[in-house]
Amino acid sequence: MGLLSGVLLLPLAPVRGVVWISDRLIDAAEAELYDPAVIRVQLCELNRALDDGEIDLARFEREEERLLDILDRKSPVPASGVRP
Repeated sequence: MGLLSGVLLLPLAPVRGVVWISDRLIDAAEAELYDPAVIRVQLCELNRALDDGEIDLARFEREEERLLDILDRKSPVPASGVRP
């Protein structure tokens, strides 16, 4: 980067910093969201909720399918259950 472009782009430095930080936060959130260990814990909690009567069988099956799809494909499935 030349001296002139460095001086002209200096006011954008805070914006680039915010973009960089937000990219790192998104990466960390996606890594946690699609971590197989986290998904397995969610499946265990889902089973416990069914056993305790907190949710009905239909909701259990929908959520279980969504979690298993995420675990299998490592890509997000919308909460509505509609696949892209």
